[in-house]
Amino acid sequence: MSRYLHTMIRVLDLDKSVAFYTTLMGMKELRRRDVPGGRYTLAFVGYGANPDQAEIELTHNWDQKTPYEVGTGFGHLAVGVPDVAASCEAVKAGGGKVTRPAGPVQHGTTIIAFVEDPDGYKIELIQRES
Repeated sequence: MSRYLHTMIRVLDLDKSVAFYTTLMGMKELRRRDVPGGRYTLAFVGYGANPDQAEIELTHNWDQKTPYEVGTGFGHLAVGVPDVAASCEAVKAGGGKVTRPAGPVQHGTTIIAFVEDPDGYKIELIQRES
């Protein structure tokens, strides 16, 4: 059986990114691995570890000194939360950026919002009951 494992994104400041996902998004750092030969570190964050849930792999290349370009092909990560407005307030209170406030999706009723992580990756918050 095939299953979705993780999404990898490159980050400039690993500690800042881990703090965003754990403190402001409520995830846990699941594991971390330094790869000295390749001069990078991998930190996996998520709400639960595989195989129960997919994860985000934050890749920090030690020699990268300038921010990455997010690119025009990347859309967003999506996270289900019980209260989108409260999640936006928590992100703002923690110094994060809300790019689209909580409200119904255009032409629908689902409550969504968008926030950005420290590297500019967009995260859609979608209101879910559980």
